[in-house]
Amino acid sequence: MLERVDEALWLAEGEIVSFYGFPYPTRSVIIRLADDRLWVWSPVRLTEDLRRDVDRLGEVADLVSPNKLHHLGLPAWGSAYPSAKLWGPRSTIKRFPGLAFAGALEDATPPGWGPDIDQAWFRGSYMMDEIVFVHRPSRTAIVADLIQAFDEAFLRRHWSWWRRPLAKLGGISAAHPGAPSDWRRSFLRRKSARAARAKVLSWNCERVVIAHGDWAKSEGQAFLRRGLDWLGPEP
Repeated sequence: MLERVDEALWLAEGEIVSFYGFPYPTRSVIIRLADDRLWVWSPVRLTEDLRRDVDRLGEVADLVSPNKLHHLGLPAWGSAYPSAKLWGPRSTIKRFPGLAFAGALEDATPPGWGPDIDQAWFRGSYMMDEIVFVHRPSRTAIVADLIQAFDEAFLRRHWSWWRRPLAKLGGISAAHPGAPSDWRRSFLRRKSARAARAKVLSWNCERVVIAHGDWAKSEGQAFLRRGLDWLGPEP
């Protein structure tokens, strides 16, 4: 169930879910922090097999929702690991008042994550904001919906013939990765988002894990530049 990417970083591939009728793959990231506790990003559906594999890695300490859409696994994971802290931007917390979050994520990283994790808060859209993370030891950026990259094989297997061209038109194909076109247009104020992009690019990442589509196993810096160039040049 788990794919080891680096000494302290694993991926868990989840099920395909429907997003307004469009099939989307799901992916979670699990990081072992310096204190040996586990940090889980965008939890996918928690199966018995996945829980067994996670329990072998250590104690789950943090469950992270990077934006208000990446929440499906939080209730089940929170029940399975009641001592874990739930985190998300304020937009996630507002949308799910029934979940007990430890705090709202912005630009500053919670102290318990130590030197392992840094983050950047993309805001300025009337639709949604997102927190992008980096695992410093492995130089791996972690992106939810700001960059999507569906390859042709996945589209042919899961998207109908009339939906497939929409991936390219919407700017979310592997050849032209990025945020969906409607979300791009919703960034009416881009100054803070461009500042967040500058912070992300300063990490000089080797890899970029994304939730939806092909992730970049190498040349991560170039992938981030290409995937975020829709924000436009610095003023």
